[in-house]
Amino acid sequence: MKECGTILSEKEMSRTLERLAFEVYERHGEESGLAIIGIQRRGADLAERVKGLLDERLGRKVPLGKLDINFYRDDWTTNLELQPTINCTEIPFDIGNATVLLVDDVLYSGRTIRAALEAILDYGRPKRVELLVLIDRGHRELPIQADYVGKRVETHYNEHVNVLVSERDDEDRVCLVRS
Repeated sequence: MKECGTILSEKEMSRTLERLAFEVYERHGEESGLAIIGIQRRGADLAERVKGLLDERLGRKVPLGKLDINFYRDDWTTNLELQPTINCTEIPFDIGNATVLLVDDVLYSGRTIRAALEAILDYGRPKRVELLVLIDRGHRELPIQADYVGKRVETHYNEHVNVLVSERDDEDRVCLVRS
């Protein structure tokens, strides 16, 4: 039996995304070179929400892309149980010289972000890449840090953080699952 404890409720998740969008706005203001790329799947959903909040604050549309990193993962040959779901990559703008805000749901080992950075470079050379994550659960295997963090959560290796989004799961909630 798995135990699931709520880390963020729907209301807390909404407030956290608003705060993160405001932090991005504070750092970049009216900068026109800002673009957002969400890592498929839930990172892309969260990126759409952050984009909506920034569009409203800026009074203009911030370019949005979605990135599938599955072909860039470094664990395909070591994890034989892994059955990746292949999603599409859509980057309908030139990332050359853009400040790219990379969005994901959970930062853990850093390997997903390493794969995303490698994938982004196949589309061009951005001026800068910043990382926004809803949850940072620690346990890094690579020297990767987020620029914007919704919530830091101390976890054990036998725990898992589930981010549920209404677009896919019919509810907004973040919970910690213990085996």
